[in-house]
Amino acid sequence: MSPSPSERIRLTGTPVGRKVRVAEYGKEIDPLQVEQLHAYGMSPPHIIRVTQQQPMTVVLCDHMELALEHDVARHVWVEEA
Repeated sequence: MSPSPSERIRLTGTPVGRKVRVAEYGKEIDPLQVEQLHAYGMSPPHIIRVTQQQPMTVVLCDHMELALEHDVARHVWVEEA
């Protein structure tokens, strides 16, 4: 059973060091950008770790660090891993 939307948080609200599972992308993100994130392995239900929130959100996805602008990261919904 998947968690309810109330249990999901924005990637920008995830504390540094926390491991989370990618839940979904908001419709505000450009479809091409979603495809690019999927190509890097950042797709539901993949587990990522937040390594930085300022000045950009940086996540560790497998063994690759991805830097996301807050305009994108705030529309990435995650849940506890």
